[in-house]
This record gives sequence, C-alpha cells and structure tokens, in this order.
Amino acid sequence: MMTRVDPALADEAVRAEGPQAVVIGAGLGGLAAAMRLGAKGYRVTVVDKLDVPGGRGSAIWQDGHRFDLGPTIVTVPQIFRELWKTCGRDFDQDVNLVPMDPFYEIVFPDGERFKAQQNTDGMRAEVARLSPGDLAGYDKFLEDSEKRYWFGFEQLGRKPMHKWEDLIKVLHIFGMLRADKSVYAHAASRVQDERLRMALSFHPLFIGGDPFNVTSMYILVSYLEKEFGVHYAMGGVAAIAKAMAEVIEWQGGTLLMNTEVDEITVEKGKRSYKTTGVRLASGEEIKADVVVSNADAGFTYNTLLRNVRRWRWSDKKLEKSRWSMGLFVWYFGTKGTRDMWKDVGHHTVLNGPRYQGLVKDIFFHQDKLADDMSLYIHRPTVTDPSAAPEGDDTFYALSPVPNLHTDDPVDWAANGERYRQMVQDFMEEKLLPGLGDKVSTSMFYTPEDFRDRYLSPYGAGFSLEPRIFQSANFRPHNISEEVDGLYMVGAGTHPGAGLPSVITSAEVIGKVVPDATPAKAG
Repeated sequence: MMTRVDPALADEAVRAEGPQAVVIGAGLGGLAAAMRLGAKGYRVTVVDKLDVPGGRGSAIWQDGHRFDLGPTIVTVPQIFRELWKTCGRDFDQDVNLVPMDPFYEIVFPDGERFKAQQNTDGMRAEVARLSPGDLAGYDKFLEDSEKRYWFGFEQLGRKPMHKWEDLIKVLHIFGMLRADKSVYAHAASRVQDERLRMALSFHPLFIGGDPFNVTSMYILVSYLEKEFGVHYAMGGVAAIAKAMAEVIEWQGGTLLMNTEVDEITVEKGKRSYKTTGVRLASGEEIKADVVVSNADAGFTYNTLLRNVRRWRWSDKKLEKSRWSMGLFVWYFGTKGTRDMWKDVGHHTVLNGPRYQGLVKDIFFHQDKLADDMSLYIHRPTVTDPSAAPEGDDTFYALSPVPNLHTDDPVDWAANGERYRQMVQDFMEEKLLPGLGDKVSTSMFYTPEDFRDRYLSPYGAGFSLEPRIFQSANFRPHNISEEVDGLYMVGAGTHPGAGLPSVITSAEVIGKVVPDATPAKAG
C-alpha cells in the first residue's frame, strides 16, 4: 500500500509543487501531524525506518496470529473524529471502533477481581463489594478526576505550552488541585482499601510513570475513561495507522518506508539555527520548509541534531533526565483455546504480591529484575477473532521492567528467555491454567528491542517519565527550542505519552505551524 519512491525524485517533485514538510517517523503522532499539515496545504513526506506505518502501534503477523505490538485501547475517540474531519474525511467510515464492557478486569493477589466499567451504578457496586466504607471516597475521587481532566487535558494538553507566560498563568490552579501530591497519595486520601488504592492509581504505568511520584493531575484518566469509554479498533491500532496512512496518500502525501533519517539538516543564521530538511542514511537529502520529528525527543536532540550546539536539550541534560520504565512484552498464540478460560476477557491486569515495592524496584533499581511481577494481558480474540486462526487465541503479556539507564543494565540476552518463562508460570498459576501445553507460537520484546526498533533512549517504553518537572512547559516543546522550523510530536513532547496525548500533540502542531503559502515562481 505504501508509496516507495526514490528520495531524490520525491524531493524534486514536492519542491516543484509547493511548500514541503517532512515528518520523521510514521508513529501515530507523526501520522496525525502529517494529516494536519496536509490539511494546511503542505506537500508532506513521511519517512520511517520500519516497513509498515504505526511505530509502536504497528503489528506483526506470525503463524497466522496478528500481534498488536503496542497500544491496544482507544480512549477519547472524538480526537480521532476531529482529526479526520479536519482532513475532510469521516473517521467512522475508515475505522470500526467497538466499546469495551467491562473496560478491563483487575485480578488482585487474594484472588478478588474488580471490573472497571462505564456504568456508574456498576462501578459503585464494584467498589461497595470490595469496601463499602470507601464508596463516598470513591465518589469524591471521581469529582477530583473530572476537575483535573478539564484543566489538565482540555486546558493544558490541547494547547501549546512553549511560552513561560502560558505556565505562569495557570500555576495557581496547579496549587489549588494539589499537583504536588502523587497519584497514589491522592487515591490513598480518598479510599482506605489497598486494592482500591491500586485500582485508582495504576494508570500512570500505562504512560511510563511511577504512581508514587507522578503528579496527581494524572488521575484525570479515571474521568476520561468513564466519560468517553474504552474502545478497541477492529484490526488493532495498526488498522488506525493504516487508515491514517491512506488519508495522507489521499491528500497527495508520500510515505517512504524502510528509509532511515540520519540527520536533520540546518543552516546557521545570525542568532539561531534553521532547519533545511533531512539527510537520509543513504546520503540523499530532502529539502523542506518544515520538519516534524516523531522520533523520540531524546533521539531527535542527541542523534538527529548531534552537530547542532544545543542550549537546553544537551546530551548532559538528557542523560540526567528521568526516563520511563522499560517493557518486557511476550507475544504468544495458543492452540484450540477460544472456548477455554471463559473468565478471562479482552483486557486483564494481573497483580503480583507487591505494589509499591515492585514499582520502586522497577524505577530505582535498574540493574536487576525483581522476582515478582504484575502484568497487563491483552486477549484481542475475545473481541476480534481475526487476530488468530479459527479456534485459537492471540495474547500479549506486558511486564514493566527497569530501563537501561544505568551503568550495569539487565543483560536481556542472558535473561530474556528466563523472564519469559517466569511470565508464563505466573499466568499459568493465577489466570490461565494449562497455558504451557497450549502455546503454539511465541516471541518477546525487551527494552533492548525498544532501543533498537523504536530508537528509544535507554529502551524506555514511553520516553521521559511524566514527573511534574518533566511535563507541560518543562517537557521538550512542540516548537523546538533549538532549531527554527523544527516541530515535535509524540510521547516525548507535550502533552506526553498515551494515545490521546500523542494524537493531541499533532493537534498542537496544527495550531503552531503556519499555513502553507504557494511557492514563489522562479
């Protein structure tokens, strides 16, 4: 499907037709940015080292199983509908979203289960069943969550935050909402049951944050889920990426897959650098008026801009930053199990015996693997049978693990298979009895794969950790501080990681990149 064109010819063609934008990376943020720029009149070229669009949101087929490699759920679906509408298209004509009910099920160490769902009475019944005395506190927590959604997502997340005055204007609101408290601390102030505290505070792990240190602004996820639901895209998130790529080509844009960018080219002005385009690993150059990087912000600055003297995002600054945890993801298929494990749904969070202790090990002890774990388990075939051969199942099990940001990181070549067996044993004991005899195909990704496949610094799963002083204005800006004409999208820039934030980073790009103007004759 993707256009594969000689880069030199692509450069000549687009320069002849009008203002050119190059997007580095065909992840979801890059694809969304390309759509926005196409709608603004730019001739867009998207360049990506992988063979398919989607980045972390792509998929791999193996032995008849489709493995969705990264994100698996869609929240705030209206941001996709708005994106498509901006391009003159209808999202629901291109992508089939299915609501999840329940959203997911949390399995606690004591065997108790908690079904997160959109129905208010159903959620209150789940809370009351676990801890009747916490019902009033839960109601208050939801009120807190709604306030933070309107401020954190709508007021901050969907607007540029590159000017200090933008931050100064809202500092008092951060104080009023006690942004200095952690997500876990806020949950603990509302409910007493430790299981409920976990259920209300674990969400930052899905965007690379430590719930015991990340700002309580992120409790907004509870309202976001409740208000807009949790959805699954039939065909996986890769189906959304494919549809985005098709819109870009429909707009007249080009996708160069299996093509790696080596450097962002610049020219030195009197006071600053200005981008002139990109140089590919092949040595070819593509000239551009605008460059948008969907590569990790750390990789963009310390590799793609390695020859630029940077005043803020220096190598030293990036090295001293706090990075999100790594991920170990086991992708596996099972034979003849479609009617087995009836109590295991599409999304399951399987808790180990520790919560705070395990999180501390993951974020602060990068040189070792804990003996226990907690897992997110994805079973798409419950909803989408096309992910596996008839009668079979497709799964992935995701375990947060230390990243590689240490002098003595975990040796995954030596420990990968051992850890995979630990994941299998844990699931077989607690969730999927008889699993070992049913596995028919298998592969796994470690932080080393994230480093090599996605060019993620230190193998971090979600770029910079969303601490309070690594968020909003303190995060790499959507308008680069280092080079004029360079813009940033994706998990490593404002507003952060997670599908809604990545897509809204491109919405911000649509607000700060000037409209294309016709190329001058001659």
